[in-house]
Amino acid sequence: MDAVVVLVLGLSCLFLLSLWRQGSGRGRLPPGPTPLPIVGNILQIDVKDISKSLTNLSKVYGPVFTVHLGMKPTVVVHGYKAVKEALEDFGDEFSGRSIFPVMERSNKSCGIVFSNGKKWKEMRRFSLTTLRNFGMGKRSIEERVQEEACCLVEELRRTNGSPCDPTFILGCAPCNVICSIVFQHRFDYKDQIFLNLMEKFNENFRILNSSWMQIYSAFPRIMKHLPGSHNNVFKNFDDIRSYILEKIKEHQETLDINNPRDFIDCFLIKMEQEKYNQMSEFVIESLVASVNDLFVAGTETTSTTLRYGLLLLLKHPEITAKVQEEIESVIGRHRSPCMQDRSRMPYTDATVHEIQRYIDLIPNNVPHAATCDIRFRDYHIPKGTNLITSLTSLLHDSKEFPNPEKFDPGHFLDESGNFKKSDFFLPFSTGKRACVGEGLARMELFLFLTTILQNFKLKSLFDPKDINTDPIVSAFGHVPPLYQLSFIPL
Repeated sequence: MDAVVVLVLGLSCLFLLSLWRQGSGRGRLPPGPTPLPIVGNILQIDVKDISKSLTNLSKVYGPVFTVHLGMKPTVVVHGYKAVKEALEDFGDEFSGRSIFPVMERSNKSCGIVFSNGKKWKEMRRFSLTTLRNFGMGKRSIEERVQEEACCLVEELRRTNGSPCDPTFILGCAPCNVICSIVFQHRFDYKDQIFLNLMEKFNENFRILNSSWMQIYSAFPRIMKHLPGSHNNVFKNFDDIRSYILEKIKEHQETLDINNPRDFIDCFLIKMEQEKYNQMSEFVIESLVASVNDLFVAGTETTSTTLRYGLLLLLKHPEITAKVQEEIESVIGRHRSPCMQDRSRMPYTDATVHEIQRYIDLIPNNVPHAATCDIRFRDYHIPKGTNLITSLTSLLHDSKEFPNPEKFDPGHFLDESGNFKKSDFFLPFSTGKRACVGEGLARMELFLFLTTILQNFKLKSLFDPKDINTDPIVSAFGHVPPLYQLSFIPL
């Protein structure tokens, strides 16, 4: 009986503490739905489609509001003006990265994407400089992408027009581009180590987008003691980490400080230069996390966009036919597409943009955090408060993109058929935390898609009207349904 009394008293205290903590800051934060003790607004949000829930809440509370994901308040910014203001005008103040429990546990929030403060600034600056030195944004990286596009075509030819799931093949291409920068070599598409890595990346992306993982993020202290799919994520992270450490050891044994071969060599040289600096951020843990970030950001997002893009092209054969007609007219069949072609291919360029707009891959961006106390739109945002910026509210804005739920390249074409830019097109975010590899990703999407359509007819197993393009998961990211298609050589 005594144990029961203690338990009830403990839960009651926790309940009252939760009420006090939630109530103490409500007057300063933006308005929002009243949170329940402990669970916050979790029961009012569809964890299978968070973006849609936030859009509905914005209709009630306006472009800036507060939700509680568990016991912690999160400010949500919705709509073009509010998002641009938060990420650009308040770029420094909102340049923090919110604590992402999965990353905190797996890599101690090191690396490029999930680090903060001095560590983030140094890792981002170093990574941008090194990537540029190895060709990102230059002709040399374009040649690497073109070579990989040719390898991709050869691999697709080996399917002999038989139905196949394109997941792994489309993942291998962008991953090999990153491998050439990080490891100085590419893998054969049948390499078992390579396939194992790809499987771990794909599985983690699926699990991280599951409702189970959203619950883990809200209650990490409880969930880490429970069984579930979230444990597979950490096992995969450990396996990937072991592989990266193995490659780092190989680089250490063959390092020539006067002739860096790749990203790892450059990082190791930087470590050597700062070995007497006890405050240096250039340590093995940061190298492992940075390489992992480059792999995940440079592989999974691009490959998922390619896979989703081909599904949309299967669903809309009339659009595919127009793209292939433009490819035939501008490029022909006997040379590889290049980035200079894009300016003469407005419909193809518009289609690539529309794929990114329509799929809305990372609908709520990677969460930010306030680096200091902020006065934002007459609200007081305390230091450390999480910030969600809705990219869906830009990419699916009905005034900027009429009928936003319809897949239509016309969203990026003017009345004369010329390509039309849009300030609302921010799939890579904007401001201080914008995607480091945006230029590379844009190049890969254009070159890989045009090279595929230059060489193959896409054939679905189903009638286009029966193809479902709805994401199977809509949490952190939008995951397309699994499907098969045939690549018929032209």
